[in-house]
Amino acid sequence: MLMAHPAVLEELLRRYDDLKAERGKDAGEMLRRLEDVSYTLCVTTGTRDIASALVAAREQLRRLVREETPAVLS
Repeated sequence: MLMAHPAVLEELLRRYDDLKAERGKDAGEMLRRLEDVSYTLCVTTGTRDIASALVAAREQLRRLVREETPAVLS
């Protein structure tokens, strides 16, 4: 399975969180941008809904961090 570069996942998650936190201004434009980033997250993670995409993206990032972090030996 192809996996997105971690920087891409981090940027998509940041954009999603930023858009979810936005209030007011141009609700139509904000919703369009939120739909765009949600769709991209779904495609990038191979999922069909945003809830699954968020879980998958965050889990992929956690897995990569665990793989890159050397174990500390006691």
